Amino acid sequence: MQAVCRRLGNQYTKQSTAPISCFKSIYLLPDQCYGAESTRFASSLATKGVGHLVRKGTGGRSSVSGIVATVFGATGFLGRYLVQQLAKMGSQVLVPFRGSEDCHRHLKLMGDLGQIVPMKYNPRDENSIKAVMAKANVVINLIGREYETRNFSFEEVNHHMAEQLALIAKEHGGIMRYIQVSCLGASPSSSSRMLRAKAAGEEAVLRELPEATIMRPAAMIGTEDRVLNPWAHFAKKYSFLPLLGDGSTKIQPVYVVDVASAIVAALKDDGSSMGKVYELGGPEIYTLHQLAELMYDMIREWPHYVKVPFPIAKAIATPREVLLNKVPFPMPTPTIFNLDQIEALSTDTLVSENALKFEDLGIVPCKLKGYPVEFLIQYRKGGPQYGSTVSEKVTPQSWS
Repeated sequence: MQAVCRRLGNQYTKQSTAPISCFKSIYLLPDQCYGAESTRFASSLATKGVGHLVRKGTGGRSSVSGIVATVFGATGFLGRYLVQQLAKMGSQVLVPFRGSEDCHRHLKLMGDLGQIVPMKYNPRDENSIKAVMAKANVVINLIGREYETRNFSFEEVNHHMAEQLALIAKEHGGIMRYIQVSCLGASPSSSSRMLRAKAAGEEAVLRELPEATIMRPAAMIGTEDRVLNPWAHFAKKYSFLPLLGDGSTKIQPVYVVDVASAIVAALKDDGSSMGKVYELGGPEIYTLHQLAELMYDMIREWPHYVKVPFPIAKAIATPREVLLNKVPFPMPTPTIFNLDQIEALSTDTLVSENALKFEDLGIVPCKLKGYPVEFLIQYRKGGPQYGSTVSEKVTPQSWS
């Protein structure tokens, strides 16, 4: 009986080569992707964005928006909010990841069944990048890092990877929109290496794809942010907060959900945002001292500061940078005393007067005081109900 089954199976396999070839044409293997043996192509981005895509449904997560977006950096801070907004309107989101199988599990719940597609890739392997971009018609690059590691430098993460993604998207032939997320203050003349690398990345992307859209968000605030969370954690652990300089440096922090909304708004327009640079800053300007006061107000602690002059702060942060590639083990991740961020915070980082802003995308950004910073109630020593917030009024109980 087993011999008969094997003969029938072999006969069926020989007769069904056409369906298998069709299957291979639908699900491309990394070495079969476009461009593996092809020549370089000219830019083919659509001149009117994705407005002509076929849409079905009422616009919810079970609809079809026609957008198939590869979001590089989707497992990061901004990525989770962007994936949620894309999935909510019925888009299919391809999520390249290079970490563990658990790093993307929180994203799969955001879309309908099969709409969030995790794909393992190697950012240093061109064929691997082509494989995760093969079925997409939109590419969004969120890759960025505000500190260096032994394996990835500022230049590689913020410049060379952006250039490589833009070049591969140019060869693709079916990418209709490309959005590069940079950083407010990116400039070739900046004292920060990260901001100089971001500026070089922008230049490389626009050189390969002049129709690409550049987003420059300011310091982003949200539940998983890397600004107020480290500050609150440090203040709770050591009962004081180091204030760089005299705390007078001005920044324009923005709510992370507004940045995600701006990216989606640029995708949904008629192509008017193509080839433009947007500076996304919040509606209010804060000094570092004022932002720290807002943090202390939310965690219900008396403010205690230690003013650290910039030269001393740089001296504290320098040993990590010197030893980074000289010791045989990974160095700890810098939080407050990050040498490159200290360099960036030595000057004001504000939206330019004549720059394109949220309003040009039809979005009114939220103010920080209120719901956007309510996640800080987790740091209250009496629990989340200690004190009051905008959404609830709680009378502190008297303990006898």
